[in-house]
Amino acid sequence: MSGKRRDNKNRILRNGESQRKDGRYAFKYVDANGQVQFVYSWKLEKTDKTPTGKRDDISLREKEKMIQRDLYDGIVPNGGEMTVLQLVEKYVLQKTGVRHNTEAGYKTVINIIKKDSFGKQRIDRVKISDARAWLIKLQKDGRSYSSIHSIRGVVRPAFQMAVDDDLLRKNPFEFQLATVIVNDSVTREAITRKQERVFLEFVKNDKHFSKYYEGIYILFKTGLRISEFVGLTTQDIDLKKRTIDVNHQLQRTRTMEYVIEDTKTNAGTRVLPMTDDVYECFKSILENRPKPKVEPMIGGRMGFLYLDKNDRPMVAMHWEKYFQHICQKYNNLYRVQMPKVTPHVCRHTYCSNMAKSGMNPKTLQYLMGHSDIGVTLNTYTHLAFEDAENELKRVANGE
Repeated sequence: MSGKRRDNKNRILRNGESQRKDGRYAFKYVDANGQVQFVYSWKLEKTDKTPTGKRDDISLREKEKMIQRDLYDGIVPNGGEMTVLQLVEKYVLQKTGVRHNTEAGYKTVINIIKKDSFGKQRIDRVKISDARAWLIKLQKDGRSYSSIHSIRGVVRPAFQMAVDDDLLRKNPFEFQLATVIVNDSVTREAITRKQERVFLEFVKNDKHFSKYYEGIYILFKTGLRISEFVGLTTQDIDLKKRTIDVNHQLQRTRTMEYVIEDTKTNAGTRVLPMTDDVYECFKSILENRPKPKVEPMIGGRMGFLYLDKNDRPMVAMHWEKYFQHICQKYNNLYRVQMPKVTPHVCRHTYCSNMAKSGMNPKTLQYLMGHSDIGVTLNTYTHLAFEDAENELKRVANGE
């Protein structure tokens, strides 16, 4: 017994344990890569008190248990010495064949992490509290909830990849975002039927914006995504059968490159029937469509319905600006203000109106191109007391 090494409290030290002259404990071990490593603590056992003025930490023997468990389970020590930035870059490199918008989003996240000290942290040292604190900091720095949601949408699976690769035991980003930061995102609500009528009437009678009336009317009355609408060509419009063939979307990248992509989801590929008023709008667009000197061709498609002043297809940004300017002009003229109206508000308004009209949810799901019925059903949560009252009357009357 006398040959056993002891600490300054006369406790026997185990193999690999030692106590330094300043009182701090050390544990020496060989990691899975055959490298000698050390961990330290001011406490040997969990019940020990941390010396005054020293940083509190878990005890040495608690650390030993964690090390032994990691070695047994084959967890790579120190997270493979990888930083958060290196981990995210490695994750993104494996995401091949993604759409240009997704790729641009990845680059944005990487640039944010590059400029933040959090990106320099070693991944095995990132605790749940660190992950939460970083997201809170992002919001305090002025980033919106939706932006932080997108950032976390890249970082969380990157850390999960590290877990799957045995670099980490636990993903520090596995928590609900809404429990950490304030959801300050503005829900794009539908406008009322009256507001829709007033908005359309204003556009129709305005000298400048009236040329966009048919397009805006179609957005309100079909629920098309704006990327689907701008991607429509003369070949996609069948006036004889009165159908709209939605099988692609048009996007423009940050580098001003025009690209044709598949619809947002498989359910987004659909054929929509035209109502009489929508038919008249498409008929007018096709009859009045100016003939450019050279038809632009994007992804093997040509005959786009709307072209800009340079004879290039109009994209979502064009229409978003038109809606913005229309709202501004209207609100400058009238005391009763028009709420914010965007192409997506048109889509949401259409969905809400169809729901209020009693359309079968599965039919509405098809028309909207929703892959998940839950997205469609969420529209019904926007219905008010009057809607419920009218529905009960309709059922009671056997309609």
